[in-house]
Amino acid sequence: MDMLIGGKHISSDDLEDVTNPYDGTVIDAVPIAHRQTADLAIQEANNAKYDLFEMSAFKVSNKLFNVVEKLKENREDFARLLTLEVGKPINESLVELDRSIETLKLAAEESKRIYGESVPLDAGLNGKGFFAFTQRLPLGVVAAITPFNYPLNLTIHKIAPAIACKNAVIIKPPTQAPLTVMKFAELLNEEFPDGIVNTVTGYGSEVGDYLVTSADVNKISFTGSVTTGLMISQKAGMKKVTLELGGNDPMVVLKDADIEKAVRGVINGAFLNAGQVCMGVKRIIVEDDISKEFAEKLVEETEKIIMGNPLDKSTTLGTLISEKAAIQVEETVNNAVQKGAKILSGGHRDGAFYEATVIDDVTTDMDLVVNETFGPVAPIIHVNSVDEAIKVANDTDYGLQAGVFTNDYFNAMRCAQEIEAGTVFVNKQSTFRTDNMPFGGFKNSGVGKEGIKYAVEEMTKTKLIGLNLR
Repeated sequence: MDMLIGGKHISSDDLEDVTNPYDGTVIDAVPIAHRQTADLAIQEANNAKYDLFEMSAFKVSNKLFNVVEKLKENREDFARLLTLEVGKPINESLVELDRSIETLKLAAEESKRIYGESVPLDAGLNGKGFFAFTQRLPLGVVAAITPFNYPLNLTIHKIAPAIACKNAVIIKPPTQAPLTVMKFAELLNEEFPDGIVNTVTGYGSEVGDYLVTSADVNKISFTGSVTTGLMISQKAGMKKVTLELGGNDPMVVLKDADIEKAVRGVINGAFLNAGQVCMGVKRIIVEDDISKEFAEKLVEETEKIIMGNPLDKSTTLGTLISEKAAIQVEETVNNAVQKGAKILSGGHRDGAFYEATVIDDVTTDMDLVVNETFGPVAPIIHVNSVDEAIKVANDTDYGLQAGVFTNDYFNAMRCAQEIEAGTVFVNKQSTFRTDNMPFGGFKNSGVGKEGIKYAVEEMTKTKLIGLNLR
């Protein structure tokens, strides 16, 4: 599949195969772009941004709604392609398509709600007799650098609000899973002028770095690792950045919790997309009083999970993105076992598959929970009190999302207030998200917010216009 730059399909002498992690077959190949190609995309986006700026909000909204309908019509094809390149079960891919459609709708609606405000300058010294108001204007060109785990939805979370507020966009999709994103860009290009949407495939060390450092790119929206996020923040200069850098999300289960509901939260939160979710349940912090019953019920439900061909609708656990990723998870779990943790269920790897794994007696110094483990693992940490649970929950460099299960409203509110995370859910796991909510974390989980309304705020600049009426 070729890149899309300035409305034209562009290839390269260098190609990279995109393989199916389930069986290793080659799905397609994409060009490996170099700096001159990234520069061409920047030029085309800067040339095209004026065409978009001249469009009415009414027209932009209608065009985004047209793309919504096209994505609906092609929902099954997109979901199949997504499963082939990522390895997630087809039912999960269909959910990602539904969320992507919803996110596009929200952007189409939000494009008509980009308001300024009147500013009472007479509240300040010498402001009497002035009338002032603000406008929110597009930044110009937004570059979106996206990951493999939810390639379509996370890309739409970046480029749909960017276009809604009249920015041109450059998309650098993930090398492991670029095809769904590139196919979606074609739908957008059918509605908008050439150059408004551009795709550049290649390696982050070259293409991504060029986008980040270019003075002709006005914003970077990135989802990925902390290491890369820190490099972006250091190199971006004066441009705006939004960085979503993952999480080490805790799920606190207190002794008065509904255990069955909490177990369901782990099943939905730790094993979704084979655990490759930034807001997935990564640490299960359970009070000792209920830990044995909780673990038994969790094992019982975990063993109902069906691992198999991701295109089979009965499959509930697919592959990781690659065998290399599965080996890394395997090694992390084995290291925890060597240090005293105990596997209650799972723990075996087969190629890019890794079984849904419940591991007990995990301590806070094990690498399994010190760092973000990107795999289908449910590590149980024992605590004696709500005080200790909050302390353990906060004992991490991340702060994306969290969940607490309890029927005590006092402890619920205390955990919600004291756990250091961008979002804390009560009686719901950390993986819950609606596409209109503000999404973004504290500490090393990043800076800025996604969620269409909040992303639009990050992708506009404010101008004040003042009239002297004296």
